[in-house]
Amino acid sequence: MEKAMQASHGIGYQEYSQRLDQRLKVEQRRQSDYEQSQRIVAEVDRQIHR
Repeated sequence: MEKAMQASHGIGYQEYSQRLDQRLKVEQRRQSDYEQSQRIVAEVDRQIHR
């Protein structure tokens, strides 16, 4: 889990769990990535169902 956090977000899990500002940045980035992926899925679905 530590390596995944470091690779994905550039911080370790300990820092993530201790620093609220870092946690908020990570969660905002996750939310943005999720929303972007949902837009991509919707676009692909529209192209498939033409």
